[in-house]
Parts: sequence; C-alpha cells; structure tokens
Amino acid sequence: MTLTRDDLQQFLNQHRIQATLLSDIGDTPTVVAAAEVLGVTPERVLKTLLVSLEPVKDPAMASSEEDLDVRHIVVVSHGEHRMDKRALARHFGVGRKRVRLAPADVVLEYLGFPVGGVPPLGHRTALPVVLDESILPLQDAEGGVVYAGGGDDSTMMKVTVEELLRVLEPTVIPLS
Repeated sequence: MTLTRDDLQQFLNQHRIQATLLSDIGDTPTVVAAAEVLGVTPERVLKTLLVSLEPVKDPAMASSEEDLDVRHIVVVSHGEHRMDKRALARHFGVGRKRVRLAPADVVLEYLGFPVGGVPPLGHRTALPVVLDESILPLQDAEGGVVYAGGGDDSTMMKVTVEELLRVLEPTVIPLS
C-alpha cells in the first residue's frame, strides 16, 4: 500500500510535528521549479533519498553478518547538491562501490512514498537517518524554514531545520 500526503498529515498530527503540507502547488519536476513555485532559493529545497549499502558478494570476504545483508539508510540533503558516496561509505565503513541509490520499488517498499514526493519523515520503516551537514547553516536565515517532499509529486512540506533535527535525530555528516 502506497502512503499518501493524508497519511503524512496524520503522522505529523500524531507526533505533534510543527510542519505544514502545501498541497497542489503545481508541476515541480525539479528543485529549481519547486523553488520558483515556493518563492525561495533552491538551497532551501531538500531531497530525501534511500541509500542501499550493498552486501559483500563473496561470503568469505565478509567480516560480519552485517556485511552479508543489505542495509538501508535515509539521506536528507540539499536538492541540488550531489551526494558524496565516498563520505557515506567512510562513515559506514564500507567501500564506495557498496553505496547505491535504492531503486523506486525499494523506496516504495521501505519508505511507503513514491519517488518524487518522499518526505524526510513518516516512513513505513524506521531507518537510520543521515543529514547533510551543509543544511545546518539554513537555520540562521528565513526563520530556518526549508521545504521537502510532502508525500506526492505535487505537495511540499514546509518545516524548520530545527524541527527536522528534533524529530529525525539524524547523524549529521558532510555529504555534499
């Protein structure tokens, strides 16, 4: 079952999260388009990614049980910045080639939301969250407000960086 913006709103209400869903904002296929519709700079638009840490192919090369299983990590980053897979690999102690973006069907399975509208919270499966350190300075201007996926491709979530940090309790590392 695919989660919807209504499911996300219910999650926000249940957990008393200070965020607003902006529905039916129009066609926003890119970060630049979303920023234009929202009247903000592109750096204020965040993306939520599901990253798979692929297992070791040869069981003889595994140093632990964890090396034999796919692990999934939620990454929250600037919408326009490229995620540094090396930084993520270093943080989790794996080779860079083991860090992959999860395909759309896996994103839907684990997070519940379709690609293009994945919010940073309210996911089907609780997973570790990593937040790009470069988001932290956004707290210091415009009330700390940022925008993220709102559950579908025509909804955005307005939230502060401070509230994201409170709710997500992420690991913060430089990723872009």
